[in-house]
Amino acid sequence: MKRRFLALTLAASMAAMSLGAYTGVSAEELSEVDQIIAEAQTMTMEELALKAIEESNGATFYGVGNSSRGSSALPLFIEYLQSIDSSYTMEYEWQQPKNNKIFEQLTADSLKDTGTFSMTLIQDGNQIESKMVQTGILKTYIPLEWAEANGTTADEYDGYLPLQTLNKVFMYNCTGDAVYDNCWDFVAEGVHALYMDIDSEIVGKNFLYMLTEDTYATWLKEAYDALDDEDKAYFKPYIDELAQDAEDLGLGENGAYALAWIKLWVESYNEQTDDGPICNTLVTDSATDQCGLLVYSKLRSVEESDSVSVNNIKVAAYEDGYTGIGGFGYCHYLFVTDNSPLPWTACAFIQYMTCTESGFSAWGKDMGGYSSNPEVAEATEATYQHSTGGYNEDGENVYDAKNDRGYDWWTTTGELVLEDPEYCASVSFTVGSWIELLTKYSDSAE
Repeated sequence: MKRRFLALTLAASMAAMSLGAYTGVSAEELSEVDQIIAEAQTMTMEELALKAIEESNGATFYGVGNSSRGSSALPLFIEYLQSIDSSYTMEYEWQQPKNNKIFEQLTADSLKDTGTFSMTLIQDGNQIESKMVQTGILKTYIPLEWAEANGTTADEYDGYLPLQTLNKVFMYNCTGDAVYDNCWDFVAEGVHALYMDIDSEIVGKNFLYMLTEDTYATWLKEAYDALDDEDKAYFKPYIDELAQDAEDLGLGENGAYALAWIKLWVESYNEQTDDGPICNTLVTDSATDQCGLLVYSKLRSVEESDSVSVNNIKVAAYEDGYTGIGGFGYCHYLFVTDNSPLPWTACAFIQYMTCTESGFSAWGKDMGGYSSNPEVAEATEATYQHSTGGYNEDGENVYDAKNDRGYDWWTTTGELVLEDPEYCASVSFTVGSWIELLTKYSDSAE
């Protein structure tokens, strides 16, 4: 044990020096939480659990997040700690601010010498980067076992720690004759896709930002090239009109295609309050030919009836011959607050959620939500079998739309647009200001 302790101490010291070099400050100038993170990143789950037990036994743990399921994961975490020390107890409170107030809440809490919140589970890479990371309010912790599972180290890894990637995918009601076999069909004349408003769920705006990145703008150009001449003739004036804007905004050679798609989308989508109602609408037999962009996992909650069925919709990217982007992927990220009152426990909780199947189980039941740890993702799929979620007990493929193709398929063949926090932050003023000048369909419709 003494030898192991000395090894851990040396590793922590080296980690702190490395972190100091990364942040541009000396090891002595690192905050207390930075130093704890540096040491925690050298520790196994069980070693960190012992530190958490010592720190938080009898205490109350406060977390805040965009997902309410943190409150489901915390009691499982406590049970895990109790399996190591049966005398361990910890109360907890998990808050989920509405209307994107989490950034204001964390900012206000950061003004205290010792904060209320120990950690957060948070989305919207743009605001995380500009409001939380650059200001030093939130700190990234990379668990040892997560890094190993991803073939990297805490020092080598560049980015935030994602708990999972979620996808929003294009779906359409198939009870009529409408065909959506190209991503440009969702912005065609007369089409009003159902979508959560970009000013109420900000990750939706990040989706639009990402379309201007060279990779995704090229995907849009390739999808345009696959259109027939009649459809090209409809979209080409928009593309030509926006060529100068694309140049002024510093976008790449296919930037005009991205701006044209964004303009047509913002000026045509039918603003909705939540993805649940969008799903409930599309799966009815009365929503003939309607379409939307929504969280894939919502299909899991559909209750079949005479007028409602998953078979009333199709996932566009799953259909033979579909061309172009299949949807948008964004992450739930995990951070320790810089003034965390229970930093060891926060690190242990984060490690538990990202490195164990039980820790991820609060989210694991949903298709379209992929653990960032490949080992946990594999175990989760073995338990829930999302890839065959549409099959019945007799092995019949009853609801094909519920057969999740998986993260690797979506991010390649499915052409899922993935949120990049740094890129979103870099264009949020330029492209963001341009988007603000567009007139939403819901604002102008009678």
